[in-house]
Amino acid sequence: MTAGPLVLLIEDEAQMRRFLRAALESHGFRFLEAVTAQEGTALATSHNPDVILLDLGLPDLDGLELARRLREWSTTPIIVISARGQEEDKVGALDAGADDYLTKPFGTGELLARIRVALRHSALAAEGRESPVFETSHWRLDQARREVTVRGEVVHLTPLEYKLLATLVRHAGRVLTHHQLLREVWGHGSAQPHYLRVYMAQLRHKLEEDPARPQCFLTEPGVGYRLRWP
Repeated sequence: MTAGPLVLLIEDEAQMRRFLRAALESHGFRFLEAVTAQEGTALATSHNPDVILLDLGLPDLDGLELARRLREWSTTPIIVISARGQEEDKVGALDAGADDYLTKPFGTGELLARIRVALRHSALAAEGRESPVFETSHWRLDQARREVTVRGEVVHLTPLEYKLLATLVRHAGRVLTHHQLLREVWGHGSAQPHYLRVYMAQLRHKLEEDPARPQCFLTEPGVGYRLRWP
């Protein structure tokens, strides 16, 4: 049998460690756990996990700082799991290099879905390329041809709309903060936050079946946006 993906949990709460171990091992994942940032760093270095689940409230180092240190040398997806549910905590974690953020308490199903998305995105990145075609039930992006179609009909996007869409597709499933999107699409200091709202509204109008109830371009209130993986 093929071994399942290896998950490293860095969490000091014993009850949460027991819950996550049972939940993940029952779904075929291999599991490592660390109680401190120091132990977690050592395991991340020695075992090269496929996904890291990171609590922010560690006894020896703040989880945000640990995320920054891990991201200096590792591209392993980091999913923050924390009781800190304020917008600034989420933004701080994502800007520090985390790929996703779950606020405790959360359901097993939601966690498994986030892990699956992180693994798919990581697999594409490991191949050294992104898939040239991204397709939903309603629209399709062919990056090789720089062509966007809705129900088979070509849709015109402005250069900035296309760049924003391509950025979201490149990080599909991952929450991108306003700061990250403004930096990647407009560059440092060349855009105001309200530009992003305007261009997201334009993408929804052109690509969503019902722009008022978007199914692909999701808002993470106060944090940023996520393109839902098909």
